[in-house]
Amino acid sequence: VHVRPARTHPRGSILMAYVLDANVFMSAHRLHYGLDFCPAFWDWLVTNNQSGNVFSIEKVEDEIGTGDDALAEWAAQRGAGFFLRPDTSTFPSLAAVSNWVTGQSYEQSAIATFLQVADYYVVAQALAGEHSVVTHEVPSASMRKIKIPDACIGLGIKCLTPYEMLRRERARFVLGRTP
Repeated sequence: VHVRPARTHPRGSILMAYVLDANVFMSAHRLHYGLDFCPAFWDWLVTNNQSGNVFSIEKVEDEIGTGDDALAEWAAQRGAGFFLRPDTSTFPSLAAVSNWVTGQSYEQSAIATFLQVADYYVVAQALAGEHSVVTHEVPSASMRKIKIPDACIGLGIKCLTPYEMLRRERARFVLGRTP
C-alpha cells in the first residue's frame, strides 16, 4: 500500500484518489454497468487505477471473489496494483479506526462485525492515504450496524457515491460514431 501524493489536475485542482467499497463493484456489475454491456466503466476504473486515482483493497477483492461470475474473474485479473494489501503504513490507521469505533456507542456485536469485514480496511486505507471512500452505503443512526459513511464522518474522511466520483472526475462513457 502506498500513500500517493496529491496530484494536480490540468485545470489546477487537486486530484483525489478513491478507495472503492465492494458494493461499488457488485452494484455496477449487477445493475448499471454490466461487464457485458458497459465495458467503458470497467476500462475507466482500470485506467484511473493505473494513474493512481482509483483502487480498492484486498478484502474487497476477497468479497468479490466469492462469486462465481464475470466480476470475480475481472477482479482476479487486476491483482495487487488494484486491490492493495495492508502494509506497515496502514497499521496506525487501522488502530485509529478501531479506537474510533470502540469509542462510540455501537453495540458490541456491531463493533465486532465491523472490525472483521472489509469496511474497516476500506476506511483505514482511506485514512492512511488521505483518500476518499466511494460506497453506496448511506449514514445511519442505528447502533446495531456501523456504516462506512458514519465512520468516515467520525474520522474526517470524505465519502461519496460512485456517481459523485464519476461526475467529479468528469467520466464520460460515450458511444462511438457509427460508420
